Amino acid sequence: MTRLSIVIPALNEAPSMAQTLQPLQPLRDHGVEVIVVDGGSTDGTPGLAALWANQVLHSPRGRARQLNAGAQAAGGAILLFLHADTQLPAQALQQILDAVDRGAVWGRFDVKIVGKPWMLKVVGALINVRSRLSGIATGDQAIYVQRRAFEAVGGFPDQPLMEDVEISRRLKRLAPPHCHRLKVFTSGRRWEQRGVWRTIVLMWWLRWRYWRGADPSVLARAYR
Repeated sequence: MTRLSIVIPALNEAPSMAQTLQPLQPLRDHGVEVIVVDGGSTDGTPGLAALWANQVLHSPRGRARQLNAGAQAAGGAILLFLHADTQLPAQALQQILDAVDRGAVWGRFDVKIVGKPWMLKVVGALINVRSRLSGIATGDQAIYVQRRAFEAVGGFPDQPLMEDVEISRRLKRLAPPHCHRLKVFTSGRRWEQRGVWRTIVLMWWLRWRYWRGADPSVLARAYR
């Protein structure tokens, strides 16, 4: 059985495919499985992904649905969920295996947001602190989980937003996350396109409303 499978949801991510997948090739040489799940791209993403992935799957659009489809097809005892615009450092594999061997049920990495605005460094640092204090991870932090735990919580909830927050809440009931200080690098394009401060305020507002019980479908429309 494959020890670790990496599942990457994608939708029109052709510009990011090479940057994300090429660094994973040495991990494939060590038996890591890489699965890209496309949600209906029109820019050639599946064809590019096929150059560097073990499998390229197609599923209904929606990050949670794509992640669950990839997990179902994966052969790994450990599942790592990686965003298509996030780069995983080579040391991550050994850190994950070491953490699991020491009893970790699930975990996540610190994140560095890559982009021109200086404020992105602060945003990344705040995300890491908040995650460490709350035990809640974001998808940008490369969440990984033992398959048995993933199945025990029913996988990602079928909702259009905050699927990472919700699965973190469910996994916390099983065990606290292992918080790695090693950083993954994720694109700051979302903040750059919408404006850093505007995005910060929007994300905090959406999280607050989610904690207050707002419908994720309503929040997803506001996010878009």
